[in-house]
Amino acid sequence: MGSAFAIGVTLNTAFVLVEVGAGFLSHSMALLADAGHNLSDVLALLMAWGATILAKRAPSTRRTYGLRKGTVLASLGNAVFLLLAIGAIVSESIHRLTLPNVVSTRTVMITAAIGVVINTATALLFMRGGKEDLNARGAFLHMASDAVISVAVVIGAGVIALTGLQWIDPVLSLGIAAVIVTGTWGLLRDSVNLALDGAPREIDVAEVRAWLAAQPGVAEIHDLHIWAMSTTETALTAHVIRPANDDADQFLHATCETLSRKFNIGHATLQVETDGDTACRLAPDGVV
Repeated sequence: MGSAFAIGVTLNTAFVLVEVGAGFLSHSMALLADAGHNLSDVLALLMAWGATILAKRAPSTRRTYGLRKGTVLASLGNAVFLLLAIGAIVSESIHRLTLPNVVSTRTVMITAAIGVVINTATALLFMRGGKEDLNARGAFLHMASDAVISVAVVIGAGVIALTGLQWIDPVLSLGIAAVIVTGTWGLLRDSVNLALDGAPREIDVAEVRAWLAAQPGVAEIHDLHIWAMSTTETALTAHVIRPANDDADQFLHATCETLSRKFNIGHATLQVETDGDTACRLAPDGVV
């Protein structure tokens, strides 16, 4: 999978540079906006690739979780950078609506068509791995959406060539910017949540609590915490009151195995308490 990320990053970085140059030469804001969208996916690929590398780094005495959290910080930086870049694109697009430039439609169509080929080829690299790897699946969806947007740019340039309506280009760029903002806003929201040790969006904490409480012999669950170790790994800690804990090891192993399989929580730590009458200082809801 590492080679797929390397090929995808190399191809798309080179294309972003070509697309930016062609955008300036052809006076096309749609092409520049598409370059911004492709850049966002290059950053997403780098983040996903980095996640696979950082996940293999051994923990140290000071960083007991290794460098996994770095993927969350990279995701947050990615979102902030893209929102700033899109602000500049939107500002220029609005300016072009009032004072439209003549777009070199042939350059735009050729460049965007190359983008369709590159994005489709990159998407195919991740198609097979997407069945078992969330990072690969995300990369496939990013590249496939890029291919569709590049097709839209080709069509837009064709319409301009046929009608001479130059305002189509900035309007198309605003549409692409809206697509990027929609995706980036979700990325920013999720990144801030994970950076603040919130539970990943796909995990229902109430459902996890209810499932743990329903396990054999469990009387109560408290001090439950679920947070992201990285963009791909989730951790859980909880106190479990289980008076008759005669199968302690079997219970722990089976529960942690099911948490991993059912909820994708691969790093679970459970503290079993057998005396329910002795109040745990971490039991109250407001105590962390």
